[in-house]
Amino acid sequence: MTGRDALMASSEHGLHLDRRFFLAGAAGSLGAAALPGATAHAAPSRRYPSNWPDPEPYGLADVRPDLWPREDNSFILPLELRPRDEEDGRVWIRDTYVNCFVVDGRPLYVATGTTRAPGLDAAGPWNDGIFVWVSRDIRGPWRLADTTGIRPGAERGKVWSPEFIGENRPGRTVVAPWQEYWHDDRFGKRSDVWAPEVHHFRGTWYIVACMGDHSRKVGSFLLVSEGGVEGPYRLVKGNLDKPFGDLAPGGPDFIEPGAYHHIDGSLYAEGDDAWLVLHNDLYAKFRDDMEDIVPTTNLPRFRQTRYSPEPYLEGAYVFRHQNKYYLVHAAWNRTSTNADGARRHAYDPPGRGRAQYQYDAIVAVSDHFEGPYSPRWTAGVGAGHNNFFTDHRGDLWATFFRNPAAGYWSAPSRVADAAVPGVVRLEWTGPKGNRLYVQRRNRGRTIGA
Repeated sequence: MTGRDALMASSEHGLHLDRRFFLAGAAGSLGAAALPGATAHAAPSRRYPSNWPDPEPYGLADVRPDLWPREDNSFILPLELRPRDEEDGRVWIRDTYVNCFVVDGRPLYVATGTTRAPGLDAAGPWNDGIFVWVSRDIRGPWRLADTTGIRPGAERGKVWSPEFIGENRPGRTVVAPWQEYWHDDRFGKRSDVWAPEVHHFRGTWYIVACMGDHSRKVGSFLLVSEGGVEGPYRLVKGNLDKPFGDLAPGGPDFIEPGAYHHIDGSLYAEGDDAWLVLHNDLYAKFRDDMEDIVPTTNLPRFRQTRYSPEPYLEGAYVFRHQNKYYLVHAAWNRTSTNADGARRHAYDPPGRGRAQYQYDAIVAVSDHFEGPYSPRWTAGVGAGHNNFFTDHRGDLWATFFRNPAAGYWSAPSRVADAAVPGVVRLEWTGPKGNRLYVQRRNRGRTIGA
């Protein structure tokens, strides 16, 4: 089997490229095995970027400019504009998600995220659903998924929305009652969907997403496609009455009592198994039929090296690379003042004298999905609530969106450049360092084994 054959075979299971081909250096090992008379030799040493020493004490944030998405290591995806985007000339999006899958022997890139409805300046108190873009290359052209065969005359690229409640049929639910639009005297129209992710697993397309703070019930849910990436999608049976998991503490005071469940659902798949990954340190295994999570008295927790005190962590995502598991979280880097008057950047909970600065991506690594995970490090400044992925060339990337809600990107001089579909290159520090960072400039190098 050639390296190309291995790549194509991997697509039969809907796996990410890194899981069967680029993972564990498959391309190199297969190429060596194909040489006539090839003899096994120890691989020569390679040069890898070095790990940076972490700020001390544990929990401080690393804010060096090299960890920011910049012009030399990132770009904004040229997503096809919808009519609502024409005036701004770009797509307004939060929680940017991008991934690459091999489908029918060809790479297919997908992009989605949290978008806002026309006439609103944010994705609440309501928005109008989930949009998906597709491309054959990371740099485009990026086109809205062709949904015209499903809903002729409707807005192209919209694959799910509370508006689709009229498509419910006996035995097939598209929109559950708890996901519907509703109204109250304080906010008017309410119900918003957040942070969608598109996944191709065992030959089927799935979307995991979250109904946001203004919904009847707040929490994560799963859609399954009965066709291609464009749908049509229906809700899985485990979400007909509520989001996944039990009630959770947290949320703003305007959420109705008994409405708040676990948010920011993500999906991690390996082989024929899949897991739901949630905020803070929670996860759950999906049933084999993917219609619900496996029932349990309490959701299991990743074994993490926690901060003290531990802040609220959002946007959890698990990514496997070189047989290691990388657990990604979004955490607010907050500024405060030390006793000596110096400025302090740390992943602190909210508190007096603490101001939100950047919404960072923090990462930890483990040999096992459930942990134990290493101490966390700052992987990308302002790159929080993202995902990591491998493109069809084997290069590593992360998404970012520049959070306009607070901190650095909410400033009047910068907010016009916030809420973007950004991607930034990642670098791996080798089998000894085992870290992923935003590609740095002044990174230094070391010899890896």
